[in-house]
Amino acid sequence: MSFLELRGVEKQFGDVKTIKGVDLSIARGQFTVFVGPSGCGKSTLLRLIAGLETLTAGSIHLDGRDITRLPSAQRDLAMVFQSYALYPHMSVADNMSFALRLAKADAAVIKKKVDRAAEILNLGPYLHRLPRELSGGQRQRVAIGRAIVREPKVFLFDEPLSNLDAALRGQTRVEIAKLHRELGATTIYVTHDQVEAMTLADKVVVLRDGAIEQVGSPLDLYDRPANRFVAQFIGTPQMNVVDRGELPAGAGGVVGAAFVGIRPEDLHLKPAGQGQIGAKVELVEALGAETLIYLNTPRGAQIVLRQNERTSLAAGDDVGVDVALDHLHWFDQNGKLIAAAH
Repeated sequence: MSFLELRGVEKQFGDVKTIKGVDLSIARGQFTVFVGPSGCGKSTLLRLIAGLETLTAGSIHLDGRDITRLPSAQRDLAMVFQSYALYPHMSVADNMSFALRLAKADAAVIKKKVDRAAEILNLGPYLHRLPRELSGGQRQRVAIGRAIVREPKVFLFDEPLSNLDAALRGQTRVEIAKLHRELGATTIYVTHDQVEAMTLADKVVVLRDGAIEQVGSPLDLYDRPANRFVAQFIGTPQMNVVDRGELPAGAGGVVGAAFVGIRPEDLHLKPAGQGQIGAKVELVEALGAETLIYLNTPRGAQIVLRQNERTSLAAGDDVGVDVALDHLHWFDQNGKLIAAAH
């Protein structure tokens, strides 16, 4: 049974419909990630759930209760924003406890909840500091702690790592995953970063132009994308999608297919003159643990190959490429998946 359910949710601003009839069920305790390019409607959908925007049509139900018309404060949700939104004149402890103090909760209960949240987030030594005395990562943890002490039914995260540098993003991502495991909380997390989606989610919801393209586990979306958009959005580097005529003779095909897709790790480097197709090196990205080799085919397609080994290849070198034919994806002219080989 779904814990949070969206039924026919729509949102229109003037003449522009930004959310187009979204139906979605989220189970209790599930970590769900909304992912998609900028402008796809993921943050708007989150704000509709939070009650920060009103629905144009449809309904939202939480734990068997219709919350569609309830104000945000009565929905039993807690939201963590991209901006930390901390009160600069309040200590960490006061920021975290503000909502409970506003609700006139018992002082002993407040202290217990703040201390517990501080322990989970490693904020104990900083409870008496002001936000300006903290790093960006610590401020974000305070914002998360403020949500934890409220013990909501659902945590809502709106791109919470966007303001952090690369190292802190990775560290905080691990902390959020650990937090979810410890609390067992139902969580909805919005990001444009598909790496965050792949590493955090139980369920990924891929959005485009205000509509859901596909819902599934991270690896389901990676292995069995519903269309070309999902195939090329999920995965870094993205799936190679080329005209079916790029395939080697004897690769077979699917009736109605216009394009064929193959992941970079399913292409294998061979010496020039060998392999199923020939190509010329355009760029080599040596990343240490892996190497990305960008190639041009004789027919003009650009593809990328990923391998764990390092290489002495340079731009302009001729190479051969073997294609793992048992990992092909076939798409029609409109980008819909017709068939996958595995």
